[in-house]
Amino acid sequence: MTRLETSNPTTFMAREIAEIPAAAGRLLAEGEAARIGAGLRDRAFPFAVLCGRGSSGHAGVHLRYLIETRLGLPVSAAAPSVVTGYDRPPQVAGALFVVISQSGRSPDLVAATEAARAGGALTLAVVNDPESPAARASDLVLPILAGPERAVAATKTVTNSLIAGSALVAAWAGDAELGQGLSALPERLDRALALDWSAWTTDLAQAPAAFVTGRGHGLGPVREIALKLGETLRLPALGYSAAELRHGPRASVSAATPVLALRQADPLAEGVDALVRDLSGDGLRVQACGGPLGSLPWIGDGHPACDPIAMLVPAYRAIEAEARRRGLDPDAPAGLTKVTETL
Repeated sequence: MTRLETSNPTTFMAREIAEIPAAAGRLLAEGEAARIGAGLRDRAFPFAVLCGRGSSGHAGVHLRYLIETRLGLPVSAAAPSVVTGYDRPPQVAGALFVVISQSGRSPDLVAATEAARAGGALTLAVVNDPESPAARASDLVLPILAGPERAVAATKTVTNSLIAGSALVAAWAGDAELGQGLSALPERLDRALALDWSAWTTDLAQAPAAFVTGRGHGLGPVREIALKLGETLRLPALGYSAAELRHGPRASVSAATPVLALRQADPLAEGVDALVRDLSGDGLRVQACGGPLGSLPWIGDGHPACDPIAMLVPAYRAIEAEARRRGLDPDAPAGLTKVTETL
């Protein structure tokens, strides 16, 4: 029996991870992201603003790279407390404002969306509940169709948020290759469910902290995996760009702090490979997914904007299994609830 097989299939988190391929297929087949994206083609925006916290914010990082690389449109990350705490609505007239929220009920995200709409932005809600307050506050609503999610640690709503943003940009930019990559994604997600990344979680067993790294389209998933380590395993983890990790953070990477590197096959791949080579050469514990230095099982290169989404699946499975092995409940991390009411 491998460490991965110690996972309890009755946990909500395990069940919801297993539902990821079907949820992705449902979202892509419904086609609302493509319809909204096509409707944006005739509009000119001076910039876009993305608003989300936690896992939804990580989906926003992925969306930012897609918008900036496919459309050349500058993107800013919203700080909801500017509205809710400082009472200073930003000047966003003519911009596209996208709020990403699994529940659509966090009051600060709703308030920021209302302020953006009142300020003249076109507002779009990417949400799992199309009847939520964030959806009602928006001009356009893109339901991610992930279905009910009961585990506190979000999984299928995260992957579907990433896919929804990708499908939106594929249609908006007329990017046929990205569209083809998305079409192949449900099947690739299903194959990713069989990958065993327990070699990585074995490295984490006695670690006081951990690092996750990648670049470009992988950065949002990198930060998402770091969050899951913190909330599910109670392990402090930091997600850094491979370029950033070479600077100040490198001083705190040691043999006691394992590194996971995600590498997609795009122009930034060599930078990730070089970091993996350097860290390994220094005798540090590094597990890599993708490319010639990959030490973890992988399904082979697909579309570089889609592969980091698929890499979340074996990472989620390994984290869930490790939580159960440690006697932790992955469905109910200590001190956390499903919707954080933040103002």
